[in-house]
Amino acid sequence: MRAVDIIRKKRDGLTLDPAEIGWMVAGIASGEVPDYQWSALLMAIIWRGMDDQGTAAPTDAMMRSGSVVDLSSILGRKVDKHSTGGVGDKTSLILAPIAAACGVAVPMVSGRGLGHTGGTLDKLEAIPGFDVNLDLYGYKQVLARCGLVLIGQTAEIAPADKRLYALRDATGTVESVPLIAASIMSKKLAEGIDGLVLDVKTGDGAFMRDLKDSQRLAQTMVAIGRGLGKEVVALVTRMDQPLGQAVGNAIEVAECVACLHGQGPEDLMGLSIELAAEMVLMARIENSIEGARARCQEVIDDGTAYERFRRVVEAQGGDVGPLDDPALWPVPHEIIDIEAPRSGVVTDLRSRPIGHATMLLGAGRARMDSRIDHAVGVFLHKKIGDPVRAGEPLATLLVNDAARLGEARGLIAGSYTIGEGPVEVPDLIVERIVG
Repeated sequence: MRAVDIIRKKRDGLTLDPAEIGWMVAGIASGEVPDYQWSALLMAIIWRGMDDQGTAAPTDAMMRSGSVVDLSSILGRKVDKHSTGGVGDKTSLILAPIAAACGVAVPMVSGRGLGHTGGTLDKLEAIPGFDVNLDLYGYKQVLARCGLVLIGQTAEIAPADKRLYALRDATGTVESVPLIAASIMSKKLAEGIDGLVLDVKTGDGAFMRDLKDSQRLAQTMVAIGRGLGKEVVALVTRMDQPLGQAVGNAIEVAECVACLHGQGPEDLMGLSIELAAEMVLMARIENSIEGARARCQEVIDDGTAYERFRRVVEAQGGDVGPLDDPALWPVPHEIIDIEAPRSGVVTDLRSRPIGHATMLLGAGRARMDSRIDHAVGVFLHKKIGDPVRAGEPLATLLVNDAARLGEARGLIAGSYTIGEGPVEVPDLIVERIVG
């Protein structure tokens, strides 16, 4: 085979054979196919698109470019969850211990934040000492001991995807549903899972803002999973306003701990339980979604979900002190309130500017090599539908570096719209998609 022939074929709108895609993927992993030829193929894919069969081929090839983990020694069905990301989206830290406490084996490989969205690994690293860089041996050991494990992508898991993701980011070819779907699913299916629950975000703070694009991405990933013999369920959920009240890193982990004690914000608690219930149902622990929800609530109420989170933190080298005593979380130099300019009702709260402001404060990354400040962030006192009085705090900023504070303040203030009530808040879950 020659890369140039494969590029021409896709450029001309023809369907690539799985063998051709597999050869190209193996070529970027080995260095036989140079970046400039893969860049040309990526642009041709952006232009011409790919069908479900064509998308399954690069997924399978990238998955097999490294190790496909064998978790057969772990009892029970192995089920993971993946979110396409959003502002304040911290459900992984809540649902994983809930599902594990219900008896699900949860092998979770997560990512870092970039731009306006936060990353699960960055939040976990706000816990002093927490090691997200376990090798596959450590990954299996912690999963066997705790029923869950929370790590980042290792060198062994889908290395071709890691190369291709960096190339897509550098060549303006990220926004392709087939490429996004293949990237996500190759990593997840290499973990050794039996099933996957997807949380595909839509709206202002989502990667895919348009509902139809989000639905197409969800349908594509479900189809890939089905084609590769895995059980996959996707929930399409709204990200028009941030999820929960905390946006940052340490502040989000603290909110997750509150949820595991049954004391978190209603929207965050509701979605976390729903996603965990899907995992419990997929693991065959309960035979109805109603029973699965009840089981999830039970492990929150009796404290076993929090105990499971505490156990995995210890197993991965983390300090449980801040989990037990919130006063031990890092304290920022300044705490600044954004006050309401008038009385009324919050009629709109845009996610994207809040995520961008949090990144400016140092809680997120403008570039992959940006340094994270785990202590900073934003706490939202008011969300859509809440009444507010003039001068009352809408949000509180946690600040260490005031260099871009003015810009961040402006973004937070501008994200709120205050009008006359009442306001109907739409359901957080738009659709459930199954294979």
